[in-house]
This record gives sequence, structure tokens and C-alpha cells, in this order.
Amino acid sequence: MNPADVAQSALPLASSDVSLIALFWQAHWIVKAVMLGLLGCSVWVWAIAIDKMFLYARTKRAMDRFEQAFWSGESIEDLYRALSAKPTQSMAACFVAAMREWKRSFESQARSFTGLQMRIDKVMNVSIGREIERLERRLLVLATVGSAGPFVGLFGTVWGIMSSFQSIAASKNTSLAVVAPGIAEALFATAIGLIAAIPATIFYNKFTSEVNRQAQRLEGFADEFSAILSRQIDERV
Repeated sequence: MNPADVAQSALPLASSDVSLIALFWQAHWIVKAVMLGLLGCSVWVWAIAIDKMFLYARTKRAMDRFEQAFWSGESIEDLYRALSAKPTQSMAACFVAAMREWKRSFESQARSFTGLQMRIDKVMNVSIGREIERLERRLLVLATVGSAGPFVGLFGTVWGIMSSFQSIAASKNTSLAVVAPGIAEALFATAIGLIAAIPATIFYNKFTSEVNRQAQRLEGFADEFSAILSRQIDERV
């Protein structure tokens, strides 16, 4: 038998299986590390996305309930006593912070309320900043995976193709049956990178828009409540 035929028949047997699992196991260990890292990032992205969906839904419902109670005609003193007795977040936290500063100023029997409006605006801004920070937490992970995921997958692909070419040069066999499996396992890394990056980018854009929408809602309430307290201050001066 021709020795070249023996070598050609032996090589495809080791790489004829092109299923996804086989492509992973046949890949270079660096390519495997890239694939596993990207798969881990993909799972992390979906975990963050599910958590954020529930968080934003809860925050929106909490804002709706608070606004309904605030504009129902109930005394703001009664509403403050009800909310200050338990931990609050979102719009209720902004309201409690402003009312706490309001009551401190009047309970101290200050002679001048010149800086009260400024202090109320500042504590509400701080409360809004904390709420936005809570809503934006871990969004940077989505942005990082969405931007870096394809490049990490491309790195695995380049490394895999280099290894495949080295194997081709060593075997001195350039038939498609020998070349295709190596190229396929290298491109598999890019595919996994896209699988991780595309949902991350979509979720990041969606959640950023949701944070901006809720931030505008908080700022709108802060402006309205600041105007209400400003009229109260003018009446007391």
C-alpha cells in the first residue's frame, strides 16, 4: 500500500466528527479556555438580564403605588409616617429624604429657612443618584461582554486556525477532509463569542433605556415635590 494513502486515511479518522461537542474536544486547550470563558459570560449575561427584568418591574410597580398614594389627597405627614417606618427605595426614598430634611429644619425651630429649599433639593438629588446607581449595577458587565465578546472569540479562532495550519504543514496533507474540521473548530469560538455578545448588547441597550426612563420619572417627581415644599416654605416665612 502507498504510504501517502496510509497517512491520508489515518488523519481524517481522528477529525471526521464535526459535531459541536467533538469540535470542542478536538480544539486546542487555549481555544477551549476561550470557549468556556465565553459560555460562562453568556450564562452570566442571562442571569443579570433576568434579575434586571424583575428589578425594573418591581421598581415600576413601586413607583405606581407611591404616586397613587401621593396624589390621592392623603396628608403627606401621614404618608411620611407610614413610609419612614420601613426601608424605602425609588420614589418613596426620595420623598422620605425630603420630608426628613423638612421636619428636621422645623423641629429645630430655626429662625431662617433661607437654605432649606437648597438642602431639600440636594437630599433628593442624592437619593435619586443612589437609586440610579442601584438600577445601573452590573450593566457594565453587559456592556463589556457585548463589546469584547466577539474579539475574544476571534482570538480563539485565530489561535485555532494557526494550530490547524501547523497540523496541516506537519502532515503535508491539504485535502478538504483534513482542513475543514480544524477550521470549523476554530470558527466555533467566534460563534460562541457572538452568542454571548449579541444578547448582552441587546439587553444593555434595553436596560439603559429603562434606567433613563425611570430616572426621568424620579427627577420629575422631585421637581414637583420641591415646588410643593417651596410654596409651604413661602407661606411659613
